[in-house]
Amino acid sequence: MRPLAAIAFDADDTLWQNERFFQDSQRRFISMLELFADADKVEAELLGAERRNIGFYGFGVKGFTLSMLETATMLCGDDLPPAVVRDILGLGKAMLDHPVELLPGVVETLQALRDHYTLLVVTKGDLFDQERKLVQSGLAEYFDHVEIVSDKTPDVYRRVFDRHGQGPARGMMIGNSLKSDVLPALEAGCWAVHVPHDLTWALEHADEPAGHTRYRVVSSLSAIPAEIAELQPD
Repeated sequence: MRPLAAIAFDADDTLWQNERFFQDSQRRFISMLELFADADKVEAELLGAERRNIGFYGFGVKGFTLSMLETATMLCGDDLPPAVVRDILGLGKAMLDHPVELLPGVVETLQALRDHYTLLVVTKGDLFDQERKLVQSGLAEYFDHVEIVSDKTPDVYRRVFDRHGQGPARGMMIGNSLKSDVLPALEAGCWAVHVPHDLTWALEHADEPAGHTRYRVVSSLSAIPAEIAELQPD
C-alpha cells in the first residue's frame, strides 16, 4: 500500500506570495509614525499587538490592520492625526486587493500529483481573502477540498485527513511554516514537508524537528513529487 492517500498544501507563502505584502505594509506603517516613535519601538509595539490580538481577530489582513490601528493609538494617543487612521485603513484595503503571485513550481507540482492523490488546501486566515486568492490564483481546479481554518492544531489535521483522506497516518502536510504546517501535523501523525520561504512572520518561528522519521525539508515545491516517490510505509 502506498504511504500516502491525501496531500494538503498551505496557501500563503507556499502556493503564493504573502508575507512580502505584510512586511511592505509594516514598513509604510512605521514611516507614518516616525514623528511619534522610532522604528524599533513601533515594530515592537506592533508585534505585541498582533500577539495579543490573534485570539480576538484571528490571522490575516483584517487582524493586522486592527493591530496597526491599536499600535498607532497606543503610541500617539490623542495626537493621532485622522489622516494616519485613514492611511492605515488604506494599507489594509490595498493588501486585500493585491494581485496573487504564484511561487515557482506550483502548477507543475500540482499537475504531477493530482491524478494520484486527494489534494487539499489547508490554510488559516480571513475566509473572504483566502477564497479570493484561491480563485484569482487559478489553482482551484487542482484541489479536491479546501479547508480555511481559524488555526492549525493537531486536532484540526486529524479531522481534515479523517474527513478527506484515509486518516492522518496516510496524509501529508506541505508548507512554509514549521510552527503551523509541520509541528502540529507531525503531532497528529501525518507526514510533513517544510518548504522554507525567504520571509517568515516573527510569530511563526519554531525549532526544526530534526530526526523525526516523518519530517522532510525541500528547497522548492518542484522537489515534492520526487520526495514523495521515495517514501516508504512505516
